[in-house]
Amino acid sequence: MKFKSINFTCKHCGAPLRFSPIHNSLDCEFCGTQESIEESVERIKEYDLQEALAHLKHHHEQEISKEVSCSKCAATFNMTPYSVSSNCPYCGTPAITNFVKEITPKSLLPFHISEKKAHDLFKKWIGSLWLAPSKLKKFFESNQKLKGYYLPYWTYDADTYTNYHGQRGDIYYVQVQKTVMVDGRQERRTVQESRIRWTPVSGHVSNSFDDITIGASKTISNTILDNLSPWHTEVLVPFNPKYLSGFDSEEYTIGLDNGFELAKVKMTHIIRQDIRDDIGGDQQQISHLSTQYNNTSYKNVLFPIWTAEFKWKNKMYNYAINGQTGKVTGERPYSWLKIAAIVGTLSGGAGGAVYVDQHPEVIQEIKSISLEYLG
Repeated sequence: MKFKSINFTCKHCGAPLRFSPIHNSLDCEFCGTQESIEESVERIKEYDLQEALAHLKHHHEQEISKEVSCSKCAATFNMTPYSVSSNCPYCGTPAITNFVKEITPKSLLPFHISEKKAHDLFKKWIGSLWLAPSKLKKFFESNQKLKGYYLPYWTYDADTYTNYHGQRGDIYYVQVQKTVMVDGRQERRTVQESRIRWTPVSGHVSNSFDDITIGASKTISNTILDNLSPWHTEVLVPFNPKYLSGFDSEEYTIGLDNGFELAKVKMTHIIRQDIRDDIGGDQQQISHLSTQYNNTSYKNVLFPIWTAEFKWKNKMYNYAINGQTGKVTGERPYSWLKIAAIVGTLSGGAGGAVYVDQHPEVIQEIKSISLEYLG
């Protein structure tokens, strides 16, 4: 399908305008003109989830190949079916097209972090990685091009009511006779041992969830998208295509229904913790829970993300930076020599104990690596 792109041009020199995270305006790279973006008084709305799901059942969404004509140089180029904005590959002019999905974003979070700031934050993050190869930081001294995306997210609201069954564990102590070694000799001594008294329990907990965020794009892995949280959705602004000028943006490729199933997983994690608090005691076991989801609603929004990939020793690593808060997350290489040295230190008795006390974050990271690679 053919699309004619739209762009915004400078009223003084006719050059294309791009959104500037620094000035929160459209800026001209040639003459320096800044054009403010008018503030909208439109209220950010929540939309009924069940109504939308029922509507989508009767509408089969198809991928549409986009053939775009640049409004500046008239060149024709192809965009992926889910892309909304990009830059003309011939003249670099920002190109914005129409949405084709049934549900379109009515609000977004504008970029707040500039590309330079994002690059600085990434180099700082690389430098803070305890177990990364020592040469990795120097590898990033040169500027690396980042790509700015407005990626689609779903936000979900729900009131939940959960019935549960489980057991409450209370610790008590008993005195027992044990044979122990004292100065190389066996002695019988009375010692205290802990026991757990388990009591069957049942009950219910209620929760009210607001803006559970779920990444709706397959461009970046769900793990990275989840780790970019939190997003400050209280400062969402009504959608305006001017914010997209100069950036890539996409429509959702993870549907509203699948997104809600992922949101349920996040909600259940919080619900289970609330159940444990409700059970009380020293330990808790949850044998069964059943949750009702009421007053469910959603928003389709665009969030700003800087992303790139780098190659290190023949392997590609992806990372992303939250364009609102500057939080950095992503894949990274490990120095197995450093890990081996630390493991050796840990097995060194008193020295290992001191290292554990001084660097708990490193120990936790090594445990995470062990779980990832050893299963």
